[in-house]
Amino acid sequence: MVRIAVLILVMLISFNAYPQKRKAQKAYDAWEAGEYFEAIDFFKDAYSKTRDRDEKSEYVFMVAECYRLSNNPRSAESWYKKISGRDNARPEATYWYAQSLKKNGKYINATEAFEEYKQLVPSDARADLGIRSCELAIEWMESPVPYQVKEIKDLNSRRSDFCPVYARDDYGMVYLTSSREEATGKKEHGATGENFSDIFESRLDKKERWSTPVPVKDLNTEFEDGAVSFTYDFRQIYFTLCEEGKRENRGCEIMTARRNANGWSQPERLDILADSLIAAHPAISPDGLSLYFVSQLSDGYGGKDIYYVTRSSEKDDWSEPRNMGPDINTQGDELFPYIRSDGNFYFASNGHIGMGGLDIFKAEPQPDGRWRVDNIRYPINSSADDFGITFQGDNEMGMFSSTRKGRTNDEIYYFELPPLRFSVQGLVKDEKTGEPIRNAVVRLIASDGTTIRENTGESGDFRFMLNEDVDYIFLASKEGYLNGKEKETTRGQDKSREFLTTILMTSIDKPIELPNILYDFNKWDLRPESMVSLDKLVETLNDNPNVTIELMSHTDSRDTEEYNIELSQKRAQSVVDYLINKDIDSQRLSARGYGESSPKIVDEQLASEYDFLNEGFILNEQFINSLPNEEQKEIAHQINRRTEFKVLSTDYEAE
Repeated sequence: MVRIAVLILVMLISFNAYPQKRKAQKAYDAWEAGEYFEAIDFFKDAYSKTRDRDEKSEYVFMVAECYRLSNNPRSAESWYKKISGRDNARPEATYWYAQSLKKNGKYINATEAFEEYKQLVPSDARADLGIRSCELAIEWMESPVPYQVKEIKDLNSRRSDFCPVYARDDYGMVYLTSSREEATGKKEHGATGENFSDIFESRLDKKERWSTPVPVKDLNTEFEDGAVSFTYDFRQIYFTLCEEGKRENRGCEIMTARRNANGWSQPERLDILADSLIAAHPAISPDGLSLYFVSQLSDGYGGKDIYYVTRSSEKDDWSEPRNMGPDINTQGDELFPYIRSDGNFYFASNGHIGMGGLDIFKAEPQPDGRWRVDNIRYPINSSADDFGITFQGDNEMGMFSSTRKGRTNDEIYYFELPPLRFSVQGLVKDEKTGEPIRNAVVRLIASDGTTIRENTGESGDFRFMLNEDVDYIFLASKEGYLNGKEKETTRGQDKSREFLTTILMTSIDKPIELPNILYDFNKWDLRPESMVSLDKLVETLNDNPNVTIELMSHTDSRDTEEYNIELSQKRAQSVVDYLINKDIDSQRLSARGYGESSPKIVDEQLASEYDFLNEGFILNEQFINSLPNEEQKEIAHQINRRTEFKVLSTDYEAE
């Protein structure tokens, strides 16, 4: 009886295990066929039926993989999280968990997950690449490039809409790829759960609205059609056709057709690869002599790579395919190539450092034949998939595709680099008092020849609009003041901005001190430190060509009065000689030594600098001798040893 009972139990276990194995086999069969959307339910069913810990872990991983490969990062994150870091889980579960977090814009959490994966697999460089990507993504979002991005709702549907391409030279027609309900193929794609995609056409109306996209019937089949590229004259089209059952690395091919009076000719297969190999995402160069496409050949760098073929003329056959090399291609996937008339090459990649899934990259050709590859950054790129960019000729505007709304379907966006706008907001102030100077005349003098003048307002303010790549001088003038000047430039500026500037003007009703005019003891030769201040005076005189001045030199009260007069005269003359040597007309200059006869009167600035001096004090010999220590006395003597100038006239005319 015991033997019979054991036999019955074994039969029952075998009977229950058989359906479970069949469910799991269906899941793996769908997986192998690339039907990830269908495989999800099979794996979930197998997961719910088994009690084996290792099997459960495996099925969770496979569900997560299906969500990842069917482009559902939110669900992928949830399922990878169930097993990430567990003892019986694959290490790659932690890696793809980190990637899913990154693709969902959770950069801090993604960095932590990449660090955890780095501990599990120290030799895998992808961990450091992921960490650096998260760091840069945060930086790029904090300092975005100045592109403006907005969704084109007229072109988007509830299904996937992607890879827009302008179809006329006035950019008033666009072809796009879509799996919307109007598509010809009604079967669901096993990888996405959507219809097979078709090529659609939309036109821009007089109100700048895009019409509802309609299928391009001459080109579409019941299978997958899309990813369009036009020749420069829009007379020939290249696109991808993937027949049912020929998914992933088997059977996608590039088709071409020519425009005729009734639409398009019958599409023909482009014979550049063997039938069993994938060729997709064509991009024809502006001269029609190079064709770029995506494939996965034996000489690749990992995932899908970008290849190209060339020809000498449009009548010649295409060359053998060549890989674009390691500057472009990585261990990841490189997709959706696009080349502009300036030779710059654009493509999408998840192998270069990026913000999320696919990012768009710009590659510039270098003199040595290599490419310099740069991420075009936020806001065109995001944590989601961004790909399929197209430009309006040489203009920095166009369209691209993205899943940034958080849904699994692709949508089309418009981007534009708005013209740079520059302006200057300025104030004119009295250099000594800091008070605004009303009704001063401010002249804008530009390197492009522009000259504008404006009067300051009640608060001494002025404002000008500025142009790109121009140097500017702002010259302020008013009776009773020396002209003031400031400079700005918009050269090298890559972002719009408003400059803020303050022009200080000096009143001519009192002598103006020249700071840091220094001499060695008992000498009148100018020391090198004096040159900065004197060069500033040269600039002031050049900005005020009608002014004549007197250079005034003062000494302290030590030594005899006669000696100090002679020494100060020589020092004043040394300044005049310097100015003449700098091409200032000698008729505008006079030198006079005052010796110790004009001691300094303490002003507000000096009083704020030295706590033993009060505003209005006269630093004569009697006051200095009354100071309590030698240090303070020496400071007072040093203040008296100064060089000033005063304006004698403002009506000088050069002969």
